[in-house]
Amino acid sequence: QVQLVESGGGLVQPGGSLRLSCAASGFTFSRYPMSWYRQAPGKERELVASITRFGSEINYSDSVKGRFTISRDNAKSTVYLQMNSLKPDDTAVYYCYAAIGGYSSWGQGTQVTVSS
Repeated sequence: QVQLVESGGGLVQPGGSLRLSCAASGFTFSRYPMSWYRQAPGKERELVASITRFGSEINYSDSVKGRFTISRDNAKSTVYLQMNSLKPDDTAVYYCYAAIGGYSSWGQGTQVTVSS
């Protein structure tokens, strides 16, 4: 059974940093690209960052480029999102995503709130 479990969210002041983790199980992690999405209240879910199987290709949304870094550790079946210089507009629920065998798999999400 595919499972994606996010952690690391919380309340942080503007300009602060957080590191999100997504622990994967139930599939061969290194065979699949991984992504982070986020959904703010009243807005559609949007792609934040994605990384290929061995990290050779990484993409970011324009809104986070230069501030967020996606990485993965295939030995630990974990994908990370390092978020620096956080802004109030980054407030959202952050989700880990993978397409496994043609099916979309999502984690339960972790709340990130950026506020003073």
